[in-house]
Amino acid sequence: MFKSNSAKKMILICAAGIILNTIGSLTAKYFHLPLYLDTYGTVFIAAVGGYVPGIAVGFFTNLIGNIFSEDEMYFGLVSISIAIVTTFLYHRGYYKTFPRILLTIPFTVFVTAFCGTVIEELIYINNPFESLDKFWIHYRVDFFREFPDKGSAILLAFFLLKIFPSDLKEKFSSLGKMQAPISDDMRHKLKHESKFIHSLRGKMLFNLITITLFVAIAISAISYTIYQSSAVDDRKRIADGIISMVVSEINPNRIDEYLELGHSAEGYNDIERNLYRIRASNSDIKFIYVYKIMEDGCHVVFDLDTATIEGSEPGEIQEFDESFKKLLPDLLAGRPIAPIITDDTYGYLLTIYKPVYNNVGKCVCYAGIDFSMNDISDYGRTFISKVIALFSGALIFIFVLVLTFIENNIILPVNTMAYCARNFAYDSEEAREHNIERIKSLEIRTNDEIENLYSAFVKTTADSMHYFNNFRKAKIEVAVMEELAHKDALTGIKNKTAYSETVSKLDQKILAHNAEFCIIMIDINFLKRVNDTYGHERGNEYLINACELACDIFGKENVYRVGGDEFVVILEGDKVSTCEENVARLRATIEKFRADGKLEAWEKVSAAVGVAYYQAGVDKSADEVFKRSDAEMYKNKLAMKATRRD
Repeated sequence: MFKSNSAKKMILICAAGIILNTIGSLTAKYFHLPLYLDTYGTVFIAAVGGYVPGIAVGFFTNLIGNIFSEDEMYFGLVSISIAIVTTFLYHRGYYKTFPRILLTIPFTVFVTAFCGTVIEELIYINNPFESLDKFWIHYRVDFFREFPDKGSAILLAFFLLKIFPSDLKEKFSSLGKMQAPISDDMRHKLKHESKFIHSLRGKMLFNLITITLFVAIAISAISYTIYQSSAVDDRKRIADGIISMVVSEINPNRIDEYLELGHSAEGYNDIERNLYRIRASNSDIKFIYVYKIMEDGCHVVFDLDTATIEGSEPGEIQEFDESFKKLLPDLLAGRPIAPIITDDTYGYLLTIYKPVYNNVGKCVCYAGIDFSMNDISDYGRTFISKVIALFSGALIFIFVLVLTFIENNIILPVNTMAYCARNFAYDSEEAREHNIERIKSLEIRTNDEIENLYSAFVKTTADSMHYFNNFRKAKIEVAVMEELAHKDALTGIKNKTAYSETVSKLDQKILAHNAEFCIIMIDINFLKRVNDTYGHERGNEYLINACELACDIFGKENVYRVGGDEFVVILEGDKVSTCEENVARLRATIEKFRADGKLEAWEKVSAAVGVAYYQAGVDKSADEVFKRSDAEMYKNKLAMKATRRD
């Protein structure tokens, strides 16, 4: 399964789902149906394809739908939520039986209706979440409006899945995977093992969430700041034009007359009506007024009434607001001042002051316009709500896409390789071959460093098993050769080389003061006579019979052939206590053979025996014990009148 083919299939599937959603949405609008019909493709694709295809279909459906319906793109989060819920419930078996599918409908509608209600409150309601009761009324309306739409989409997806070929379901579920499907047993064990380790998935998920939240907050804050600044600048440009109109209506040479006579002054009421018309030309203007700034306060020239506040009469003096006190030097000097934002007696305002000059260039008063910053804040809230609604959908889509990429390209390949390495069996050649085949069957194809790691892992494992098999064969051969080097060719018991190694070990035990052993010297009688009389084959048979007798009594593991007709028995530890009894049995058997007239000469085993025990503090080496046993054997041979001279 290659990455390019998988990506093409994923795009085609998503395109099909988007087309199905778009056709459904246009059909509902054309026939004025009380349904949206824009989530059928989302539900079905999410069920068979998983999170990424489902979320992609939902997100791009709303994005494209904005062409046909204004503000459609802001509800992408609703479509994304239904894709997430559908995939979650499908993977837990809720789409397998009809009773269980019925349970998914209210839960899915609960989530999607909640998302839709929150978005509508933020975008379309002036005072969102003002009352919890109003919010729940709004939510209940959305819930019952969504229920038939989402319910029908879920039921349709359920019946389509029943007739959908199972092999296609498997292909859909494997889309995006960068390796062959793993067995259910391996999947279960990987899930179980991940509970007890600090998973790379968890670390990446934490970092991804952190980065995503940081980006979301940063972009939202930057967007709001830019919008706020742009809105204020726009108001300033508008205000500059409007206040110029206000200034043009005023005769600066009659300001004192207006202050003294007020409405009685000639033309005053005409000017005031014109100012009302100017204010009516822009609904965002809250106050228009004209003040003469003096030391004792603001002397009212014109002050228009509003729906809630009655304007001051001409000649009245208004105290300076706290925020204007720092501007008094410039105001008293008649200098222009920059627009300011204040939050004082009359609320949260953007104030524009423009000096009015008489014919000699003297500032005689200031014309002022106040824009409500609350309106700008409301517009800003609506704007940022739209940004968040749109951006959250895109962010969730990107988040799931990246998380799925990490899962398929890093987590799953690494975990499956680790599982194969951890569960590699060395018990038999068949088991080793099975493990190598299991590793090869992963077929990881990420086209990056992970695939390089997998290729190196496969090669290293195969080479290791090749070296292991060669080493095992060599070890067997060495063991066979070593056994032959320590075994007597005729009798099959340990030879003189093995005896020398045992003696060396006994010497080490003597030095360590933990030696306990005895040596039994056995010298076969009459071997030369048998060879000369009956031939060497009978002589060999005679030696073999003698060896078998010694092995039967003392144990084959304790008997050594150290010469042509010489055998040595070494007993250690608890076996030392059986020495005397076993020597007696050997001598009794030899005597029995001598008296049996039915036995052939080579069957009548005869041997001289000598025994010596290790004496701590006396014997410095095993060889000293051997010499004593050899001397005892020779005495026994003389007593038996079976010296080598016969």
